Amino acid sequence: MSLAGQVGPLDMHGRAPLYQRLQDALRGAIDSQLLKPQQALPPERDLATDFAVSRITVRKALDGLVAEGLLTRRQGAGTFVAGRVEKQFSKLTSFSEDMAARGRTSHSKWIARSEGAVTPDESLTLGLSPGTRVYRFARIRYADDFAMALEYSTIAGYGLPSLDAVDVSLYAALHEAGNRPVRALQRLRAVLFNKDQAALLGVDVGAPGLFIERRAFLEDGRAIEMTHSWYRGDAYDFVAELNALA
Repeated sequence: MSLAGQVGPLDMHGRAPLYQRLQDALRGAIDSQLLKPQQALPPERDLATDFAVSRITVRKALDGLVAEGLLTRRQGAGTFVAGRVEKQFSKLTSFSEDMAARGRTSHSKWIARSEGAVTPDESLTLGLSPGTRVYRFARIRYADDFAMALEYSTIAGYGLPSLDAVDVSLYAALHEAGNRPVRALQRLRAVLFNKDQAALLGVDVGAPGLFIERRAFLEDGRAIEMTHSWYRGDAYDFVAELNALA
């Protein structure tokens, strides 16, 4: 059955412009999970035929939903439901835990992993003496088969038994070693992806993203983790709960 057959015909007598009526129909299909996260939409010409509208109307409707973050365009692949993820800033959880809580399967593609002496920047951030050993992990993080973020982590050498201790989840490995962080400081800012980052994530050069710097601490106050992450702006919403002072 065509998408128009599932959604139902557009109201041709409504007062809103036709592209807005198509937007409303597609938005409703996304909200009701008729169109599921990461699902590809039919080509524009097929949507125009199915809904009995022009391709210009379809393009304008899709452009609006892309601007809202409900749809995303992938060069050479088509238009997809964005499947945004909410990340709670008030909870110190790993990427793997965030995805599992939303019923999605996480996995990583390694960019690099290494161990060596701490750099001056790492030394300053983690409070480590010159020459101290650290582990470095660089990964592309996926939700199901969708590239969501680039993650570059440095872990103090005392935190893990070896470089190979980290498999799917860094925090699972730290927990197993008895060194899972209990608090963190994070800073977020908007960025535009450069050529190399865009190629790794499968987005356009200059696409918007969210950059997060995190420094995480053990219960005894020692800094154990320094992570720099670049998240897709079309896939993540960061949420913080705010309370009024008494």
